[in-house]
Amino acid sequence: MTSLGTLDVLTFNLNNPGRERAERQLAYLAARPEQVLVLTETANSAGCDLLERRFTAAGYSVTFPRPELRGERGVMVVSRLEARPLSTGVDFLAHRAVGIQVDTETGPLDIIGLYVPSRDATEKKTERKRNFLQECRKLPDGGDADRVVLGDFNVLEPGHVPRYRFFSPFEYEFYSWFEAAGYVDAFRHLHPDTLDYSWVGRTGDGYRYDHVHVSGPLAGALRHCSYVHEPRTMPDRLTDHSALGVRLAVSAAAPLPVTDPTQAVEPLAALF
Repeated sequence: MTSLGTLDVLTFNLNNPGRERAERQLAYLAARPEQVLVLTETANSAGCDLLERRFTAAGYSVTFPRPELRGERGVMVVSRLEARPLSTGVDFLAHRAVGIQVDTETGPLDIIGLYVPSRDATEKKTERKRNFLQECRKLPDGGDADRVVLGDFNVLEPGHVPRYRFFSPFEYEFYSWFEAAGYVDAFRHLHPDTLDYSWVGRTGDGYRYDHVHVSGPLAGALRHCSYVHEPRTMPDRLTDHSALGVRLAVSAAAPLPVTDPTQAVEPLAALF
């Protein structure tokens, strides 16, 4: 359960679900305690459409700039708190960098969800990822406001164990940019030596792809940050990533009167 006087955020890679899996993801997410859900690897698809409609019908604030191109992926932010759209400054693949602002008793809190493109060895996909990571350096400095940046970054920390040779310097440099810009890796701050992974390959190799960074002023408010492996490891798994949750010792303001999205009655036109 969410503790009194805290604000909890979860990032969860949907892996672009079909309708049946989206229904199961909806039931899981509706039962989570976090007030804000950052859902990555979304698409302009039936499954993501279902999630958007059901959460909206239940009274949640839903921010979902749909990717226009077929096969493109993005981010959806779902909030049980009143939320305002927040410009991230990211223009290239802007649907992969989605921001909201919510109110706390001490002032506004920015929440930015990222879904960094994956790549292979081809020049086209490598340049696409490089350009997006460079664009993300337009994000505001980490020392000027209360801010959380989280999601599936598809990059590893420079000291990642094990070390994988196929990652390029520009990918490690993006992770390092956060510290230089005044942000703190929430998981590493609370667990300096812990080896934990959000994605595991078929050979059992682990990768810490999903991250939460908080602005410097928020570091003292960090109370908890951990990977939630159940969605990935349950027998009828919901996704191929573990989720990642963070708890801040700040009191959320302006909660919305939401209902159970699994029971939400959608507008009649949406059903046809």
